[in-house]
Order: sequence, then structure tokens, then C-alpha cells
Amino acid sequence: MVAFIGWSTVGILFVGLGIFAFFAKGPMGFWANAKQFEVSDVKSYNRAVGILWCVFGVIFVALGTPLLMEQNTPYIILSILGAMFEAIAVMVIYTVVIEKKYRKKD
Repeated sequence: MVAFIGWSTVGILFVGLGIFAFFAKGPMGFWANAKQFEVSDVKSYNRAVGILWCVFGVIFVALGTPLLMEQNTPYIILSILGAMFEAIAVMVIYTVVIEKKYRKKD
């Protein structure tokens, strides 16, 4: 139960990051320590990034449900692999869809 609470706390922080993105005045950065590209429509871009982070957080919490089973359950591998594939999917969605759509064209 303690592990699930910790896992859920991380997921809720991602949802909080998404909500913060909705209200950000400037473009919300995605990559750590990377310069943000020029955005064509800041409000729509922040909304898209906010939705991405909120969905990530909710799915992340759902992936932690095997932690509610008995101790040393083999199903924890689903949580670990699921979180890994979810993180990769979020990076691909951001790069291929969001960044491509909202990057200011010269």
C-alpha cells in the first residue's frame, strides 16, 4: 500500500504539471535543460502539453495498481514496463505531433 501511495504521488505530480501548463503565460518547456523553440500559438501549445502531461499522470497511476496486490507479486513487471513504454510514447507524441504542429515556421 505504501508503494502505491508513492507511485500515485508521482502520477499526481505529473497531473499537476499538466494543470500548471494550462495556465502558463509563456510556452511550457518539455525537455529538461533545452532551449524552448519559438511557438506559433502559445495558448494552444500549452493546452496540448497540459493534456499530454495530465493523460500521462492518470495512466501512470493506473499502471501502479499491481502494487496493491500481495507483496512480491510478479505483476509489478507490468508497472515497470508500462511506465517505460508510456514515457517513450509521450516523447514520440510530443516530438512528432505537438512540436511539429506548434513550431514557428520561418
